Amino acid sequence: MTTSDSRRKRAMALQLHGVLAHWADCADQPWLEPMLVWEESERSRRSLERRLRCAHIGRFKPLADFDWKWPEQCDQAAIAELMTLDFLHSATNAILVGPSGLGKTTIAQNIAHQATLQGHTVLFTTAGQLLGELASLDSDSALRYRLRRYAAPSLLVVDEVGYLSYSNRHADLLFELISRRHEKKSTLITTNKSFGEWSEVFPNAACVVALIDRLVHHAEIIPIKGESYRHKEAQERAEAKAKKRKVARSKS
Repeated sequence: MTTSDSRRKRAMALQLHGVLAHWADCADQPWLEPMLVWEESERSRRSLERRLRCAHIGRFKPLADFDWKWPEQCDQAAIAELMTLDFLHSATNAILVGPSGLGKTTIAQNIAHQATLQGHTVLFTTAGQLLGELASLDSDSALRYRLRRYAAPSLLVVDEVGYLSYSNRHADLLFELISRRHEKKSTLITTNKSFGEWSEVFPNAACVVALIDRLVHHAEIIPIKGESYRHKEAQERAEAKAKKRKVARSKS
């Protein structure tokens, strides 16, 4: 492919119809290459901003600052593998299981952010927000629209499954969503409950076993164990304040 052909292909991808209509006059102009680069760069920047805005990831601590020594059990190599995003190409799910305060949400946010940077569509939500929104819809058309919205992203992150209990309708809606994404798109779940305890999250729901089966059929399950990191930080802050007060008293 010649340089002219390559530039023409790029101009077509950018839909620069005015330039394409006068290609014979533009092909050899010195300003063409810089213009294509500027346009590609600007569109890439705007596309990233749009994906980040739509992902709703929120503020988070980068994994470079994560204290890997604090959890009693956390497979850092498995997390690093998820960060490569290979699981997205095979529509594999990822499930982080462990008590509150051990960094499950932080890990999920980092994976979601990396996926967004690499050009994937991402949506980050909590189980309460997701199921509350779906259950509140009155019409079938509105529900179908929202289900399509949640089924569409390359990566859907559902945070905090297990912190609240839900009705049979909530369970049925989550099952419907997971079924739509099954073997098509990846879903990342964070939960403080083992799968044996999900009957407490969705009491009396007939679809719980089928829901879990769909989630784990093609899934990387990573258990995280230990004491809450937030409790550790709170204790360290309290000790620092106590030390500061002690120093102040000794000077007075």
